[in-house]
Amino acid sequence: MNGSLPSSPNVVDIKLKRGSAGLGFNIVGGVDQQYVVADSGIYVSKIKEDGAAALDGRLQEGDKILAINGIKLENLTHKATVDLFRTAGEDVELRVLKKFPQHMNGPTGSQPEHKSPVSSLGMLAALLGVASIFAFIYIRNHRRHF
Repeated sequence: MNGSLPSSPNVVDIKLKRGSAGLGFNIVGGVDQQYVVADSGIYVSKIKEDGAAALDGRLQEGDKILAINGIKLENLTHKATVDLFRTAGEDVELRVLKKFPQHMNGPTGSQPEHKSPVSSLGMLAALLGVASIFAFIYIRNHRRHF
């Protein structure tokens, strides 16, 4: 691998052997399809059961792929990254930034992340709406007539 990529305890190198169904995972992201706000990186979106990645066990959904066979994935489109994967050969070495627990929404483990359908802003708007209704009812029932 190219030694110029940043190294930390959360960066790992994973070697996979391409199987009959490929490497066994799906990706999202790229400069044209950002998956994470202000980050055009490539992320693992799904690990396919019984694929090379699942059998290896180290690559997880949410991990960020930094390089394929030493080629950095910075500033690449999604299609360009897919093309790199397709031409990477039978033995593929990935440099991966493992997902951080604080970025997860729920328990850690091999289960997929489940995101709440209600955003924080939506929840705040709903609470303000309920508070407004209660305030209206209170004022209406406690208003003194002169």
